[in-house]
Amino acid sequence: MVENMSINRKTQELKARMQSLLQGGGEKAMEKQKATGKLTARERILELLDEGSFHEYDLFIQHSGKDFDMDKKILPGDGVVTGTGTMNGYPICIYAQDFTVAGGSLGYMHAKKICKIMDHAMKLKVPIIGINDSGGARIQEGVNALAGYGEIFYRNTMASGVIPQISVILGPCAGGAVYSPALTDFVFVVDKISKMFITGPDVIRTVLGEEISQEDLGGARVHAEISGNAHFFAESEMECFDQIKALFTYIPWNNTKKAEKFAMKRPKAKDYKINQIFPTDPAKPYDVRLIIKAISDNSEFLEVQELFAPNIVVGFARINGDTVGLVANQPIALAGVLDCDSSDKAARFIRFCDAFQIPLITFEDLPGYLPGVDQEHAGVIRHGAKILYAFSEATVPKITVILRKAYGGGYIAMCSNHLKADFVFAWPTAEIAVMGPEGAANIIFKSEIMEAEDPDAMRKVKIQEYREKFANPYVAASYGYVDAVIQPNETRKYLIHALEMTKSKVVENPWKKHGVPPF
Repeated sequence: MVENMSINRKTQELKARMQSLLQGGGEKAMEKQKATGKLTARERILELLDEGSFHEYDLFIQHSGKDFDMDKKILPGDGVVTGTGTMNGYPICIYAQDFTVAGGSLGYMHAKKICKIMDHAMKLKVPIIGINDSGGARIQEGVNALAGYGEIFYRNTMASGVIPQISVILGPCAGGAVYSPALTDFVFVVDKISKMFITGPDVIRTVLGEEISQEDLGGARVHAEISGNAHFFAESEMECFDQIKALFTYIPWNNTKKAEKFAMKRPKAKDYKINQIFPTDPAKPYDVRLIIKAISDNSEFLEVQELFAPNIVVGFARINGDTVGLVANQPIALAGVLDCDSSDKAARFIRFCDAFQIPLITFEDLPGYLPGVDQEHAGVIRHGAKILYAFSEATVPKITVILRKAYGGGYIAMCSNHLKADFVFAWPTAEIAVMGPEGAANIIFKSEIMEAEDPDAMRKVKIQEYREKFANPYVAASYGYVDAVIQPNETRKYLIHALEMTKSKVVENPWKKHGVPPF
């Protein structure tokens, strides 16, 4: 009886301690957090994971700061919540910074908690999700805070290509803190809530004398549209969580597994008909996302970095129940040209798919690389080479469909036969040439055009002559650079067959420690 009373007393003591710590920074701090449209750290985790699956660890961790009266302060959980749970029934490691506790600032023990759960993720080979909501390094802890960031960055790098790493920016993320999200696979942001920058408006005002708000400097839309640092943009936290859950239906849990196979669903042919989407006029633009939906299961497509570099489209779909990564030129944006940003966007996505055994499908329709002084000076040679490197290095199944224009270096870069695509298909509308018929005719037939009685009429004749001779898929097919010229409405059938044939593909690249891509 005495023993039972002792156990009950200890149990009550545990519950009291836990209840105190689970309050985070206290009721007022949590009310202030919610007043800004933000959930608390634990609420965010519970919304993301399967109901009842979250198990929290290291709740009783205490900070190690002693200077500036830190030894007199209690910071519950040291401002970060860590643990494990499941999403769609699969295990996940997760952490969420708690802004109600010392502004979510990162101290040594705070970082140690994050590193510990990251180490768990690597040992268990499960994804890691990090929810960032922090004022940055805890100044009172000095170099120990910086050391904590370094330990996290190292683990981000070691985990890259092994397990999926997801960063969710749901508050401020400034200074050194931004580099951890930048090292992860996908960054999610929410309008009016997410803030990311190396130096804030105050520093910029002091050093450069420039006035700018936090939102205009590093808000969610800035990083989704301009910098490209964010991959998914949401209007609310709940929409953001739905995006994360959707993403995890397409990707595998680690690099030794393949993404879960779903039951095959036919495209919504009533809504997405290729012959109605694709224009008969070769100069008329169209939305390539509609072509993707016309061939994907249930016409579903999860686009990545939708708002950034819109001249190229990347994202995930399913074909015959299997996940595929799509890379497609977008004719309604800059005619689908490759430039610095679109090359970066595509190359990074290609390397993610290759790391996690996701087959790549490329839809090609572009006039080449974007010309101009600005692009040349911005390093389009270096940036453009990234997509060449990524496609060449990739060993997953690679299937390319040339829809229309495939000119110059752009033809090569978009996973051509020469970069070891497994299958290259072309529609009858494909134009494969060094350059467009108009430009080529002006160069090749310059003298004949200039000496003609009617130069404009002669130019039209020569343009058509060039188009018939070179700007079609048959010359490339005659050399074996195109495996089959197919009817557009046969595309899905050919892709299903090609994906099935390449499931057992094995490629062994030359041994090396690693390549040296044009970063």
